[in-house]
Amino acid sequence: MENLVAYSLVAVYSAMGVYTIAFILFTLDLAKRSAATGRTSGQAAAPAAASTTASAAQGASAASTRSRGTAVLDRPVVSAREKDAGTGGTRYQKAAFALTLLAFVLHMGAVVTRGLAAERVPWSNMFEFGLTATAMAVMTFLLVQIWRDVRFLGAYITGFALLALGVVTVNFYVDVVPTPPALQSAWLVIHVLVASLATGFFAIGAGLSIMQLLRSRAAASKSEGLSFVRTLPGASTLESLAYRVNVVGFVFWTFTLIAGAIWAERAWGRYWGWDTKEVWTFIIWVLFAGYIHARATRGWRGTRSAWLAIIGFSAVLFNYGVVNIFFKGLHAYSGLTE
Repeated sequence: MENLVAYSLVAVYSAMGVYTIAFILFTLDLAKRSAATGRTSGQAAAPAAASTTASAAQGASAASTRSRGTAVLDRPVVSAREKDAGTGGTRYQKAAFALTLLAFVLHMGAVVTRGLAAERVPWSNMFEFGLTATAMAVMTFLLVQIWRDVRFLGAYITGFALLALGVVTVNFYVDVVPTPPALQSAWLVIHVLVASLATGFFAIGAGLSIMQLLRSRAAASKSEGLSFVRTLPGASTLESLAYRVNVVGFVFWTFTLIAGAIWAERAWGRYWGWDTKEVWTFIIWVLFAGYIHARATRGWRGTRSAWLAIIGFSAVLFNYGVVNIFFKGLHAYSGLTE
């Protein structure tokens, strides 16, 4: 068992090292995007007559296409260099994504070896939950690529994973200990696993909402600022992506709430007891339910819905990092006082 615990820690530190390199490369990719955008902006200072002629030609082409019954998205003509700095991906981005895959493999190796050492699922205390939930967030980021290219979130997700692993390893680490009686249930596997998946989706949704706010600000401002955001999808596209990701997270969190109530009835003989952890789980559910409802009404689209999604994920982090430590109750399973 001691060897497996040691292997798990080595895998954690190795994953952190690779996440660090990936984060640096993703950041360099963003810097290259900014430089490419700046060069493109400089080259855009063409004679007004030529610009007007080009715009008229593009408008005529679009009108002709629409008249044939084919809808197209209006897009500017981009150079090969700008395309490489945008959705095509720079060499930095491709290398960083490959390293993120490697770091995830090491990360999952740490989760699996920790579980083998404990001879149970590895999420019985704050360290193990943080280790697993962070892996779920990175896994969500990787799987979303099958649906949409969101590699522009690479710096956010690798930075988040690196910071979270550093915090849980330094501040929340505990040795492998026997599972408390109340946790000796199959519902431990179901309840916490689904909560980890929900946390992963909420993390990606928050990242997309942050990018949405930056993109909206860049579109409204004529200053250069963070020019890389001009290479990202439009604010409405980012908002739509964030909404869909958060809806999936909300479904998982709803099941987390239901599974927790069933588990509470099995362990303590009641479905709901207004325990601090139960209350915060419900608060998070209400926040995201409000986000989904508000997003469905036009008055709450845009900036306000993005902030609500970010607040919801902040509540998830508060529930994990503050409620578990400073609030006492039946869910005192941080392992820090044992």
